[in-house]
Amino acid sequence: MFDIDIERILLTLPGILVALSFHEFAHGMTSYLLGDPTPKNQGRLTVNPLPHIDFLGFILLMFAGFGWAKPVMVNPRYYKNPKRDEILVSAAGPVMNLVMSSVFAALLKLLLIAGENTAVNLELVSITANIFIYAIHINIVLCIFNLLPIPPLDGFHILANIIPPRRYKVLYFLQKYSTIILLIMIITPVISYIISPPVRLIYNTLMKLFGMPMFYI
Repeated sequence: MFDIDIERILLTLPGILVALSFHEFAHGMTSYLLGDPTPKNQGRLTVNPLPHIDFLGFILLMFAGFGWAKPVMVNPRYYKNPKRDEILVSAAGPVMNLVMSSVFAALLKLLLIAGENTAVNLELVSITANIFIYAIHINIVLCIFNLLPIPPLDGFHILANIIPPRRYKVLYFLQKYSTIILLIMIITPVISYIISPPVRLIYNTLMKLFGMPMFYI
């Protein structure tokens, strides 16, 4: 029987919704600004989570720790410089997550300053602080995870547009075995070994940048 941590789910829910919706919005808006009307026609130029949520992917993310959103469909035929613009569109999602982690770090700093006021409800401050801390962490994890060069992640699309033609065999290998690679990474500690160091580095850097103590979750 699964041990469902309702408190953790409630604390992580805002961060997950923001991370997924802003990630997909960034992909869609970047493609739209580069001349592609597809995301707008599909109603994806919004930070409202509903158009971006894939039900199964969202449930798995909440209860299993991994999942996915509905990918924004784009049409590179509208791009003036397809290789460059595909890289920009692919990178937009992870970059947005990095920006959102910084936004939540700033909000956490303001919250801690407000918490020094004895008139503020300390329990409310504590709960909100935990929500912000989870949101920082979730956005950083989503950023780093999506930069892995494995289909269908953003990192693969970036790699596909910068790798020289003589190395295309690498792309074919990754495409052929992507499902197996992802499954192995998810069900074993491999994924943690890969993304934990950069996640920890970015998280610690944000804490130091905003002059805050290290909060561990």
